[in-house]
Amino acid sequence: MKNKILESISAINKAQDDQLKKLHAIVDDAIQEETLIIHSLQHPAAEYLSPGQKLSDKVAFFGGSWRFIIVFGVVIFVWIFYNVYVVKDKQFDPYPFILMNLVLSCVAALQAPVIMMSQNRKEEKDRKRAENDYLINLKAEIEIRNLHQKINLLMEEQIHKLIETQAVEIKLLNDIQAKLGL
Repeated sequence: MKNKILESISAINKAQDDQLKKLHAIVDDAIQEETLIIHSLQHPAAEYLSPGQKLSDKVAFFGGSWRFIIVFGVVIFVWIFYNVYVVKDKQFDPYPFILMNLVLSCVAALQAPVIMMSQNRKEEKDRKRAENDYLINLKAEIEIRNLHQKINLLMEEQIHKLIETQAVEIKLLNDIQAKLGL
């Protein structure tokens, strides 16, 4: 009788050990799945910028700032003031300021494609940022899935343990009942 009880208890203990091994396997699998995601987030590919890309970023940074607007406004004001109020023989662009219009058109014609190149690069950076967000969401999804697996495993094992324990208790009660002659 004692041997049967000890065997039942050791079977329950073995089942608990098996459950712990399964949980450890789930955790190990989760760590392996996340390693790739974490590595790609922590070590992004090195970005190489050509001299033209660096220049386009600098032009776009300066061209889209208040500093550029103020400097450009001052230059235009000085240009107009000089050509309107200076002695007629020293004017280099008299009214209607044809040369100034040509310069402004050239600046706009050169600045627009450079700014577009910089915007394309920023769009590429945004795409990479979106990919990183996706990887982070994927990592969270993997974590949630692993938690569900662990909870399901714990519930299944708990039910099995309860059934096994109940079977041992019924067996013990039947043995006690038989000994008492009921």
